[in-house]
Amino acid sequence: MNSGSQTYKKAGVDIEKGEKFVDWVKKLAEETYTSQVISGIGGFSGLFKFRDGVLSFACDGVGTKLLIASLYGDFSTVGIDAVAMVVNDLLASGARPLLFLDYVATGKLNINQAKEIMRGIKKGCDLAGCVLLGGETAEMPGMYRKEEWEIVGFGAGEQVKILPGEIKEGDVILGLASSGLHSNGFSLVRKVFLSGLKKEEKKKFLHSFSPRLGKKWGEELLLPTKIYVKSVLPLIESGDIKGIAHITGGGLPGNLSRILPDGLGAEIKKRWEIPIIFKLIQEKGNIQEEEMFKVFNMGVGLVLIVEKDKVRKVKEFLEKKKEKTFFLGEIVLGKGVKFT
Repeated sequence: MNSGSQTYKKAGVDIEKGEKFVDWVKKLAEETYTSQVISGIGGFSGLFKFRDGVLSFACDGVGTKLLIASLYGDFSTVGIDAVAMVVNDLLASGARPLLFLDYVATGKLNINQAKEIMRGIKKGCDLAGCVLLGGETAEMPGMYRKEEWEIVGFGAGEQVKILPGEIKEGDVILGLASSGLHSNGFSLVRKVFLSGLKKEEKKKFLHSFSPRLGKKWGEELLLPTKIYVKSVLPLIESGDIKGIAHITGGGLPGNLSRILPDGLGAEIKKRWEIPIIFKLIQEKGNIQEEEMFKVFNMGVGLVLIVEKDKVRKVKEFLEKKKEKTFFLGEIVLGKGVKFT
């Protein structure tokens, strides 16, 4: 690899180390499991038998995208991100999101910013069709600077169908377009565009207009994560979806691999149009293509596994829901995700 190219690891995020820690936590957590646990750590959400049904639970955060919001002075979209990261994970397991709880922490409570964040969380819940049931707001001087925030979300869903189902060779892989970066890879984004700049210079950059983007940098970077619940849930209910992967940290290879059964792999044909923001990041950071696909969604926010004879029906339904879809490839004999 070119020594001058940027990587997520150089930006301070070690994906491999994180995966090893998750494996350790998984073994620890399994010591607490009862017969009610259907699936625990490792899936997009945890499934738990309760009375006559199955409940699904997920937790995630907005991450260092919040530092961009602070520099740009706009917290109106990050609340949507908090909800989206959770409800899309619930959806990937085949669940209908029921409720959401938030954890919001800062060094010094700024009421106007806090209201912006909570309005975004409420909007995200509206888009997902779930209830904002409660949460926690913590003022923690010494832990965070006064302009810094942490936003984490917790969600519960009602299982409609347990996914992934029976995925087979020949099944088709469809991609749903992302709205942009969503809420992953921002440590690398900040390394590429903001490293070495003073605070005021960072603000100036984010407020500058990019002719190639057609908007200010801050506007592009703070586009909220797309929520797919209302478009995809009816397809889960009708039994037309075999599997779903939410494309977050780890990118398309890391997340699609999570739902592939033993003996089967995914063959991806890179034929979709990658949004300009990813090209700009790659150019500026001199980032290898393999690294880009490991870190970012590259324009694909959700992946669906569909039986071949149902592809047309699914695509037509999604297009009526105003979702942009791509044919990504198909399930093949083998292991992992390969690009052709």
